[in-house]
Order: sequence, then structure tokens, then C-alpha cells
Amino acid sequence: MRDTPRPQGTVGDIRPGPPQLRPGRALAHTTGASGSGSPHRSDSRPPQTPRGGRPSDPIGRPGTTPPVPGRPAFLIFLLGSAVLLFALITWQVVEDGPLLRVDERVSRALVHPDLGSEALADLGNVEVAVPVLVAALLWSAWRARRTGADRWWLPPTAATVLMALVPVLVVPLKELTDRSGTPVVPPGTGYYPSGHTATAAIAYGAATLLVLPWLRTTRARRALVVLYGLLVLGVSFGLVRRGWHWPLDVVASWCLCTALLLGFWLFLARLGRR
Repeated sequence: MRDTPRPQGTVGDIRPGPPQLRPGRALAHTTGASGSGSPHRSDSRPPQTPRGGRPSDPIGRPGTTPPVPGRPAFLIFLLGSAVLLFALITWQVVEDGPLLRVDERVSRALVHPDLGSEALADLGNVEVAVPVLVAALLWSAWRARRTGADRWWLPPTAATVLMALVPVLVVPLKELTDRSGTPVVPPGTGYYPSGHTATAAIAYGAATLLVLPWLRTTRARRALVVLYGLLVLGVSFGLVRRGWHWPLDVVASWCLCTALLLGFWLFLARLGRR
């Protein structure tokens, strides 16, 4: 009795035909299988690759040790750019470099003393900016303590130290550079960098970073950040328009305060994760 021929493509067939699954170990290669040799991890098994066990980066995003693409790399780039630009401007001021000729031409084009520019510049006074920071310190400390946050006093303390760093850094730089003022102001030196700009940037900036975590909506947070930017730009424009500072005095303070506020922001982010 003849054997019944097997159709092509059945299990065990060695003749040409469509590939078929084999029983046993071959089934372990299907998606989600947990058998040995499976290239797909089962949902019930813990991750075994380095990607699954990576710690989060300094601001809570999953990734490898910085720098990596994304916010950490951008923050490092922003910090480095601010420091390098500040060093370049300071060098030009000390050496009376060609960048100062451009600075003087821009100043002559912008200077036009009026009451509006003076009012904007006054927003950088210690008497105006520091009370805003104090109010943010007290309010954020009250909210943090009310919610039972651990070490609720650390952010306000860090913001206070940050504000105290402004005269500590700015006053020696004024003495070192000994830059004279614009033709609008009385003869004198010590105008670089702009202390009013630094006061406004740090006071309003630290207040913004303290208040942001307690705002419930994205629209409110964005509005606060925009308000901060407008305040600093208003003070900067008022100082240049009034003639109380050269444009580079203001830009240098931007660079210095960017580095300080980035450090404060990273400190708050790390404290929040803990």
C-alpha cells in the first residue's frame, strides 16, 4: 500500500514551500513569548536592557547621563553661551576693543531721555524689585509649609542667597572694568555691568521660579513667564533709552543673570525630585 504523499508546506516537509512554524523552541520566537531565546521581552518579566534601568536626568526626563539630546544639552549650551558672551564683552570693555565702537553708535541712536524711559528704568531699583521677591518668598514658603513639603524653607533661602550674590558679583566687576558712563549722565565710572538690570533679572526671575510650581494652569504659568520677560526688557530698554547705561552694560547683566538663574532653576528641580 502506497504512502499518501504529504502536501507541501506541512510540518517537517523538507521540500520547497511556504515557511511554517515548528513546534517546540521555534514558538519561543513569537511576540511576547517568554521562552528561552526570545528576542521579545515578555510583559511579565522585568526589563533586562540598560534602557529599562536608566536613571532620569537632572530634570526628570528619562535618558542617559547628560549631555544627551533634549533639555540637558540645551541648558548646558545656554549656560556655556552666556558665560562665553559675558567673558567676551568684559574683555572688550577692559581692552577698549572695537565692539565698544558699535556699542556707542547703538547708544547714540537709542538715547532719548523722557519720563517713560525713566519710569521703566525705575522698575530695576532695589526699592521696587526686592519687595516683589520678598512677597514671592513668603507666599511660596507659606504654600510649601501648608502642604507639608519637606525642607520647605530651602527654595526661599536659596532665592535670598541668589539675590545677595548680585552686589557681591556686580560691585567688583564695576571696579575692575571702571567703564565711564554715556554722555547723558554726569562724568564718572563704574557703569559696567548694569546693576539695575541685574537686580531686576534676579529679583523678578527668582520670584517667577518660586511661584511657577504653585500655579495650576499652563496659561497662568506662561503668562507669568511672559510678564517676567517684559519686565526685564522694559527695565533694560528704559536704562538705555534714558542714557543711564550703554547697551553692552545691559547685555552683560543678561548673560550673568542667565547663568545664575539656570543654576537656581536646576537646584529647584533637583529639590523637587527629592
